[in-house]
Amino acid sequence: MMTIVILFLALAISLVTDLKRRKILNIVTFPAMIAGLTINTFLLGWDGLLFSTLGLITGFALLVIPYALGGMAAGDVKLLMAIGALKGAVFVFGSFLYIAIIGGMIAFLILLVKKELLHSMKRIIFSAQLKTLQGLNKNEMHHAFPYGVAIVLGTVCYTGVTFL
Repeated sequence: MMTIVILFLALAISLVTDLKRRKILNIVTFPAMIAGLTINTFLLGWDGLLFSTLGLITGFALLVIPYALGGMAAGDVKLLMAIGALKGAVFVFGSFLYIAIIGGMIAFLILLVKKELLHSMKRIIFSAQLKTLQGLNKNEMHHAFPYGVAIVLGTVCYTGVTFL
């Protein structure tokens, strides 16, 4: 129960800061990671430590490639790591599936509203040589959005599914 309270507190704060300042704060993610490791270890001993550590590593592994390609900020990665530390590898992976779907839907809607969907599809189809996002001007990525929104919504949706 304590981990779910910490999870929702971290998600709520991260949602607000990502929307307002496009930042997910270390002062939120690191204490959430430590809390997950500590609480699960206290409750379950070595099994709890393993549970949290595997969750933390899974959260990192799921977003490290998008981060390395420049398409994701470090705060997003750390938030997913905190989710994993609090709730474990299975939970963070399930949340990630919802996060990916919701993130894709948000991106699609943004492109649709800005009438850039066809242009973006052409770039994807005819620009297979683009290997990273580093060559793009960040100021020109006007349809990018704070991915913390998708992380929060996906995690909340998955939490609802797991309670059913």
